[in-house]
Amino acid sequence: MCGIFGIVKEKEENLGKILIGAAERLTYRGYDSVGMATISGDKIDLRKDVGKVDTVAEKFNVAEMSGQRGITQLRWATFGAPSQVNAQPHLDSDGLMVGAHNGNVVNNIELREQFIAEGLTVRSENDGESCVHAVERYVKRGYETIDAIRLAYGDLAGDYAFVLGQINDDKLYAMKKGSGLVIGIGEGFTCLSSDLPSLLPLTRKIIRPKDGEIIILWADRVELRSVIDGKLIEREPELITETMDAVQKGGYPHFMLKEIHEQAQVAGELLHLLDGSAEVEILIEKMKSARHLYFIGCGTSYHAAMAGSVFLAQIAGRTAIPVLAPQFISQFAPAVGHEDVGIFVSQSGETKDVLNALNAAETRGMEAYGLANVVGSTLTQATSFCLPLCCGYEISVPATKTFTNQVITFLYLAYRMAGKDTKELDNIPALMEKTLEMVEEQVKEIAADINNWEDMYCLGYGATYPIALEGALKLKEITYAHCEGMLSTEFKHGPLSAVSDGFPIIFAAGPEDTNLIISGINEVNVRGARTIVVGEENASLRANADDLIVIPESNPYISSLLAVLPLQLLSYHMSVMRGYDPDFPRNLSKTLTVD
Repeated sequence: MCGIFGIVKEKEENLGKILIGAAERLTYRGYDSVGMATISGDKIDLRKDVGKVDTVAEKFNVAEMSGQRGITQLRWATFGAPSQVNAQPHLDSDGLMVGAHNGNVVNNIELREQFIAEGLTVRSENDGESCVHAVERYVKRGYETIDAIRLAYGDLAGDYAFVLGQINDDKLYAMKKGSGLVIGIGEGFTCLSSDLPSLLPLTRKIIRPKDGEIIILWADRVELRSVIDGKLIEREPELITETMDAVQKGGYPHFMLKEIHEQAQVAGELLHLLDGSAEVEILIEKMKSARHLYFIGCGTSYHAAMAGSVFLAQIAGRTAIPVLAPQFISQFAPAVGHEDVGIFVSQSGETKDVLNALNAAETRGMEAYGLANVVGSTLTQATSFCLPLCCGYEISVPATKTFTNQVITFLYLAYRMAGKDTKELDNIPALMEKTLEMVEEQVKEIAADINNWEDMYCLGYGATYPIALEGALKLKEITYAHCEGMLSTEFKHGPLSAVSDGFPIIFAAGPEDTNLIISGINEVNVRGARTIVVGEENASLRANADDLIVIPESNPYISSLLAVLPLQLLSYHMSVMRGYDPDFPRNLSKTLTVD
């Protein structure tokens, strides 16, 4: 999740330390490279590289940089591997403009081809550079800067925020389309940033621009203009009183809760990226022609792979074998070959078990592709190509938004395999937001009711079986209680003996599996269980279960995805009620690099 910061002063002065400080306050968002640029008169000073803020700052003596305007950017790679040339900010062809962005420009590849054909100098693979050239192309055609930005806005598809400066000017320009952007107003300066933490030590007087607005910053004033017609927009600044810690967490008490609520946003960004990805079409053709198809992962990623396998069978009529990475080595790797295809799934891209399985597969000649959140990680470099998850940095150890974006990616691939219109998936972000609004208070009440139990079960069937496994894993991870995820129809084959009076059993109910779920509810109800069902509104479910946590109506595939959100919230609230920190559960690490 990239971060940008820009500042405008009245006259030239040292800006290096200000840019370093702002960058350091954005590091919690996650990044792989960093860059700074200052502008004064007809000079642009640009210094950037892969690495941490302090390392790059020391290497290039950033603290000495001076200018009347400055820009810094922390990059989380999506387009183009982490490298110095792909690091931001970027220059235009002639070194007259410099800019940086936060977000994803999903038609980046097509735009780069256009710019090259028009004779512009394209130096990187990064979509931040495309933002600069999108403005440059219209400036070269004779448009004023504001009009060039307005036209560029129409060319850049996706969700992003962008800041730009040019020589022989005293302003910075910015535009907002989907990604965060905040303006700060101080004594003798103005500034902007992807979010509040990098602004607060400088000023607490802010303006929040909206999508479709162009921002012009002078040292002593700010203008907002409509991207549609360029007309002036009036908006009064507000005063921020929250602490830095609260602001970093977006006002939420923990990063996990913040990241649960970020899922709708990153889902939308992912769907935009998949729509614009040329690599998706290549992967679909490889999947169609594969002799055997494997989805390989560990933990949460394995649960997403299981969901993907169900989607592929139900939607596209194609078998994919979901398998835990260590088991793949002994059970499948000896029999695979060049006609087989594997998709290796990892949040970090550094999971040792997954990399071991990848090595075993490639040794046998299997075609290997990846799905990871960290572009530039070992997995992304070792596979033919890797689809990014577009989740930004996930600070909390329990995976939430990375899981849902993994599931969405598999659902998208299943739709494409079947030739179905993926526009049906565009309502997922809105449905996720609606789900969280509908269930949060009820989930809190249920969490308080069952929090004394140290054993419970989470059951599902079909597409909700992987969701039940994931819900159980979340409860184990951060409440330290034992929760077993199972196929609901398997419960009678032994675990039924564990049921006692009040014993909590949670069901994830798909809209097409109601009868089977009701059967499962009744066989535990008669033995005294407390039955909690997550599913769409259904009179029979409501009549048979003790609690029905209602999620919005959709289709069976999207419904299964939505069902995980109440389970994430349940684990979060139970963890907090027990006095634990859900962000950093004991004994666990975000990235597992050991066998």
